[in-house]
Amino acid sequence: MKEEDILKALGNVIEPDLGRDIVTLNMVKDIVIEGNRVSFTVVLTTPACPLKDVIKNGCVNAIHIFVGKDVEVDIKLTANTMSSRRDNKKLLPGVKNIIAVVSGKGGVGKSTVAANLALALAEDGAKVGLMDADIYGPSVPIMFGVRGERPRIKKVGEKGIIIPLEKYGIKLISIGMLVEERQAIVWRGPMASSAIRQFIADVDWGELDYLVIDMPPGTGDIHLTLVQTVPVTGAVIVTTPQPVALADAQKAIAMFAQAQIKVPVLGLVENMSWFTPAELPENKYYIFGKDGGKRLAEEFEVLFLGQVPLVQSIREGGDLGIPAMVSDDEITRNAFMELAGSTARSVSMRNANIEATKIVEIVV
Repeated sequence: MKEEDILKALGNVIEPDLGRDIVTLNMVKDIVIEGNRVSFTVVLTTPACPLKDVIKNGCVNAIHIFVGKDVEVDIKLTANTMSSRRDNKKLLPGVKNIIAVVSGKGGVGKSTVAANLALALAEDGAKVGLMDADIYGPSVPIMFGVRGERPRIKKVGEKGIIIPLEKYGIKLISIGMLVEERQAIVWRGPMASSAIRQFIADVDWGELDYLVIDMPPGTGDIHLTLVQTVPVTGAVIVTTPQPVALADAQKAIAMFAQAQIKVPVLGLVENMSWFTPAELPENKYYIFGKDGGKRLAEEFEVLFLGQVPLVQSIREGGDLGIPAMVSDDEITRNAFMELAGSTARSVSMRNANIEATKIVEIVV
């Protein structure tokens, strides 16, 4: 049994999302052969890869079929998150992927999805940050139970750098951490945009696989500021099945598809897909309509990332500072884990198949 035999066998294992074998993709490392035993490492494209078991089983089967059925196979799975960033990384130098979570209108649960998506990505081992860019309606301090807490400031030369708070294993920043809770943010667009630039340039985010950005509803100044400041990996669109929400979600999709912006849409999430009472966990009531988000995704040919039910515990957890992903509610945890897996796959496919997003230059 030689290393060439192992590589030839593993050349038959296809990475499902990228459509190429794991040897060509340079995912196989550190092959060690000791008698009838072979060990090696498979480097996944993200720690949140939902197909890790499929790839691992494929490797074992390939060795047994093409090398020997009695070979003892020991596989270690690790990850090196893919990134499409090709800019000089003066801003957010340690951040591999920037995911904007957007909605065409308010009230569809965008912040809830952003918070739990970030937590679900982190649960699988990714390094994650969550930026609350909803300047006029910040919700991260409440949803993460950090109301009244203030981030530290460190001096770097003559400049003050903000150290984000950390909770449940992810880094957090929000305007709600920098102003009094009862203070209304009465700012014109340029001031709000300036705050977003500060969250990007003056916050020590460190090394992150994913920076999830909870954007304000609609399409406006802050969205333009973001894409003009850093290259956004892609956008996740949140909607409900309700026709009025779907109409606004179309506008969000259309915004990112514009020729002068051209940020890939990673996919669409349908929130509040059905209502399930706690006392009747098997029942589904389609209060806002059925499968509207799925049909919209098909119409615009974007990936459908998943459905999240309308469950009372999601609302209660957000209000109490205990997001659904850190609760013991398996229904909602599973929904958000599936969403994170779909999003991580979409990011990996986007990075492998589409050219890097560039900072947008809009000439008026």
